[in-house]
Amino acid sequence: MNENSWDENRAMDLLNQLEAILESDPLIDEVGFIHPSQFVTLREECTESGDSSEDGAFGSRNTKFWNRDHKLGISTEILLPLCKAAKTAFMDVMKQYKTLSSLFDKHEDDNITYGSLPCQSCENEVMKHSRALLLLSCDFGSAWNSRKLVVSKKQQLSMFMDELLLSALVLSYSPKSEQAWSHRRWVIKMIARKYSTLQEIIAKESELVEKIAERSKMNYRAWNHRCWLVSYMTRDQMLHELKKSRDWAGLHVADNSCFHYCRRLMLGLSENYCCKQSDNSSYDVENYQVLKEELDLNEALIKRYIGREALWLHRRFLSLCLIRHFTTMHGISCHSEQKTSVDNEIKAFLDNESCLVNSCSTIEDSEFEDFKTQAMYSAIYFLWLVKQIPQFREIELQVKLKAGDLKTILHKTCPERSFLWDFLDSYRSC
Repeated sequence: MNENSWDENRAMDLLNQLEAILESDPLIDEVGFIHPSQFVTLREECTESGDSSEDGAFGSRNTKFWNRDHKLGISTEILLPLCKAAKTAFMDVMKQYKTLSSLFDKHEDDNITYGSLPCQSCENEVMKHSRALLLLSCDFGSAWNSRKLVVSKKQQLSMFMDELLLSALVLSYSPKSEQAWSHRRWVIKMIARKYSTLQEIIAKESELVEKIAERSKMNYRAWNHRCWLVSYMTRDQMLHELKKSRDWAGLHVADNSCFHYCRRLMLGLSENYCCKQSDNSSYDVENYQVLKEELDLNEALIKRYIGREALWLHRRFLSLCLIRHFTTMHGISCHSEQKTSVDNEIKAFLDNESCLVNSCSTIEDSEFEDFKTQAMYSAIYFLWLVKQIPQFREIELQVKLKAGDLKTILHKTCPERSFLWDFLDSYRSC
């Protein structure tokens, strides 16, 4: 359709229709943009289901908007004029709002109060038009900022919750919108300052990220938001989230973002232990058990899914945490029996890693690239591990000798990294 055929009055009428839908159904949880031809199919489905509603604004006969079961569809045919109308309406009302705010600042000692009818009405218009605009242009920063301005002055929990609903609605069609994720973090910070319902909100936020991650693969912004939530979690929440993440990671082994989230949770547990060490020494035992469980799960996934780099990278983090734990325990142990026990645990860990590397270094089928990749990752992991444990040279040398053909495997799988193999020779000669 020709852009010039849309006059301002028709565009404003469409905007009014959209805003009326949003007001009439505050529980809308998903928005999408529909090609005009799809409205015929939607009408047929509506007729078959026995819903014969003919409401002109958003019923089954409408060809511009679709609203049913708390889902909103907007025709792609009207997006451009509708967006322009929403932007114009928003900019106009913001000018009025700024004018009223400046008047309030100048006469704050007079009878003019912030809660006066004109100012309240203008605020409502700002919120109404900014909501419509953000559903059409989710990265319009001024619209997000205007909502922050109004909500921060009100400081009402219901308004904060409305902001979470709106940003979730935006994320339903634009799951990687940095503005929407940033707005949610701002809302959570504001809630954390005044209200005690934060933990329930944090739990729902984590569920939202998981739901979005299922639909939007490799969504760094969503997982980054989830990592940010860890700082607001209780210890029990961290443990619960870690358990859930294990199940999710087992089904998405190529998504490194999930493993990054697991690492953030484990660091959170460690920080929690450091803060409360004097109150509960059992946290250290619990953290060690969690670390062992993560290592066992990671090993199972490595053997099940051949050649997945994310799994080997995650194992580096887990091994480093365990080595640091051993180093700490070895340093604080006063009795020889305790030191011997720690040394035995170190030896058992290194023996297990050596067995894992040896089993993964076997190239069962030279035509299957994943076996070669697995051998390469296992060999590189072993070299990295050797570098991390110089203080345990005697045990480390015994383990390293078991990988006598490691250099051959490395040259065969990725000869372009020969400098790493030179390091291996120089390390053996020490």
